[in-house]
Amino acid sequence: MKLLIVSASQRPASQSARIAGYLSEHANQFSDIQHLELCRYDLPFWDGDINGAALKASDWHRIAPLVEQSDALILITPEWGGMASPMLKNFLLLCDNQATAHKPALLVAVSSGISGAYPIAELKMNALKNNKLVPTPDHLIIRNVEQVLGDGEIDAREQGLRERIGYSLHMLGQYADALGAIRQRHREQPYPKQQEYVYGM
Repeated sequence: MKLLIVSASQRPASQSARIAGYLSEHANQFSDIQHLELCRYDLPFWDGDINGAALKASDWHRIAPLVEQSDALILITPEWGGMASPMLKNFLLLCDNQATAHKPALLVAVSSGISGAYPIAELKMNALKNNKLVPTPDHLIIRNVEQVLGDGEIDAREQGLRERIGYSLHMLGQYADALGAIRQRHREQPYPKQQEYVYGM
């Protein structure tokens, strides 16, 4: 199974990218893991035109196949001012819903302090409607990120976090396997006029 990890900080060498590296090392359920650090690509702001010159001239042609071929995604966003990264939301708008529909997504928020819940709530509320990604019931919030998941001493709190990450990655693999069968049936036994319902409500 193929996993695509998207880290959406708008700064290179970010904590979000570091956490992506940790998750990549521990996602043993997947045989092929790609990490997409969005700030390293030239992407236009979504303007609704899938055939626009800006999109065709951008790096999207390098990213779109990774999304299409993936069986599951991990979406990592820093928390800035209580919000999810604009770069992540733009990425989700650029995605073709035929490439993302009925694929599981593990949502991960990264915070330098004790916050992190608002980006998860924002993504669940308004970022997954039309692309039909399926967020797993469990999400991750990596609080005080500079102090965890590194090479330092592991206290009881961090041990609990590492165990939760292990469980979340395990369940993402389970959902990827199960939803793969649903996607196949969706292609082979389509619902009548299912193209009329490509957008969520």
